[in-house]
Amino acid sequence: MNSNTTQPPEPVQVSEKRNLYLFFIITFLFSWFFWIPPILIGQGIPFPSILADFFLGPFNLGAWGPFVAAFLLTYYNNGKNGVIQLLKRGVDYKFHRIWYLPILLLMPFITGAALLIASLLGDPLPILSIFYEPWLIFFWFFYLLLLGGPLQEEFGWRGYALDRLQSNRSALTSSIILGVVWAVWHFPLNFGTGAAGPQYGMALSLFIGALITMSLMSILFTWIYNNTGRSILAVLLFHASLNLSTFILVPVFEVQSALLFYLILMLGTVVVVLIIWGKKTLMKDKKVEII
Repeated sequence: MNSNTTQPPEPVQVSEKRNLYLFFIITFLFSWFFWIPPILIGQGIPFPSILADFFLGPFNLGAWGPFVAAFLLTYYNNGKNGVIQLLKRGVDYKFHRIWYLPILLLMPFITGAALLIASLLGDPLPILSIFYEPWLIFFWFFYLLLLGGPLQEEFGWRGYALDRLQSNRSALTSSIILGVVWAVWHFPLNFGTGAAGPQYGMALSLFIGALITMSLMSILFTWIYNNTGRSILAVLLFHASLNLSTFILVPVFEVQSALLFYLILMLGTVVVVLIIWGKKTLMKDKKVEII
């Protein structure tokens, strides 16, 4: 059979490749528009006070870049119905309940184990004040879910970009690409500002750490996403569990040696996932459904 008659989807592939690039461009332009001014302000570049207060305040909109890009492109290409379908995946709980175990407990286990190992080797534990008021765990979980990254990011990174990356790449390759992009996107947030202005050395060291951590983490996100039928809700909850574990429950970043064990445990988890589920789809004997 003539190959020209068997491959009519080629324009669609070109279109989706273009959409993927557009997604990354819009995401970076939107987020960095809000994240770069605080660096400039810290460098002493003058801004009108009302703008400086906004960019340095709690209502900086930079984190919404992936969300905005995903819904903008979905509406442009698929209209209102496409937006509705994307939103529905954000409340899709119809996956096997066994997956709630890694979604909610994997990251608390990794961070807790890393901190425990560090303490057994002589490092002092940070104050785990949240356990004196355990009811606050629920507050922080939902706060982080809605305002601490998951909602702002996961409709874009996993719900939009990951599908398009996996359309012609393995799940492992797609995860690493997305993890690197994810780390680069966060780069402006790595600049601490003090009396001497932005701390460039700190930003570079944080970026290198983020490249490693987010590439590994991205593999775990893909593993959960693919095995829950591309449920955005699943990765929203996993992202919230990640942030809750590392910043509230078990502040692993406050203990230097715990960071090493954190990375080792995460790497070990990724290796186990790759051995059992395979690098092609990160699923057992199933084909990933792509857009």
